Amino acid sequence: MTQKASNTVKHNKITWKEIKRQKFLLIVSFFMVVYGFIFYYWPLTGWVMAFQNYKPKNGLLGSEFVGLKKFQFLFGDATFIQVIRNTLAMGVLNLVTSTVMAILFAILLNEIRSSCAKKTVQTISYLPHFLSWIIVTGILHDALSSSGIVNELLIKFGLIDTAIDFFAHKEYFWAIVAFANCWKETGWNAIIYLAAITAIDPCLYEAAAIDGAGRWGRIKYITLPGIRPTIMILLLMNIGNVLNAGFEIQYLLGNGLVKSVSDTIDIYVLTWGISQNDFSLGTAAGMFKSAVSIILILIANYAAKRMGEERLF
Repeated sequence: MTQKASNTVKHNKITWKEIKRQKFLLIVSFFMVVYGFIFYYWPLTGWVMAFQNYKPKNGLLGSEFVGLKKFQFLFGDATFIQVIRNTLAMGVLNLVTSTVMAILFAILLNEIRSSCAKKTVQTISYLPHFLSWIIVTGILHDALSSSGIVNELLIKFGLIDTAIDFFAHKEYFWAIVAFANCWKETGWNAIIYLAAITAIDPCLYEAAAIDGAGRWGRIKYITLPGIRPTIMILLLMNIGNVLNAGFEIQYLLGNGLVKSVSDTIDIYVLTWGISQNDFSLGTAAGMFKSAVSIILILIANYAAKRMGEERLF
């Protein structure tokens, strides 16, 4: 037996021994792979509907094949172009505001010296994340109504003369959505930034303090560079969710007066796919959303690679 063959046999023996030793983990992994295939990949066969004039009674195999007709209708529909604009606008606003606020909150929370106060503030900041959008939109409706606390404060301080109906003016809707997302998710999103900050070597802060760096100097030259890789990775991951601008908050807060700025791709899919039983058109809109998300991640990852930043792959 040659040396190469001997090494191969030895390698195989070690491999099978390792497999037997890790058999429980492999069994669990197998079931997770099966679960992922059944619930994440098998449903993608339904994308065939986007190229058919799908009829539930005929099924996927019996429905008429129409090629790209549904996509041609989509991009010729002014309403769909409008919902793309709305989705992108709210998605970008949510991405920028939620990222910036989470980083600022994590840095400010890290600067609190009292451990008890820090834990209390951190715990309170998590709570909105666990509220359903039904509750959040209810709070927003009460606060921003004509007789709500926001209008009362604005009138009391002389900023306005008469109450504003915030949900009747298009120019306020995107800002309201961005504020609601920030209020609900800032505390939760800050967790990973706080973890990244705690991983920074405390000796760096001590050395900076000895050199005369103040609190702002330590944040600028130690904290922010220390969490920069984390910021880049999370930013890349979240860029793919730009078109997931939301459904619940827009659907619950939207009305006929602000419909032109409140409808998103998800609401468009609901309207055509469910309400009007055009499952093929709804599927085509969903496919477009997924394709754009993948393209955005690839572009952002390539840009990060070119700039020498952290990237996903």
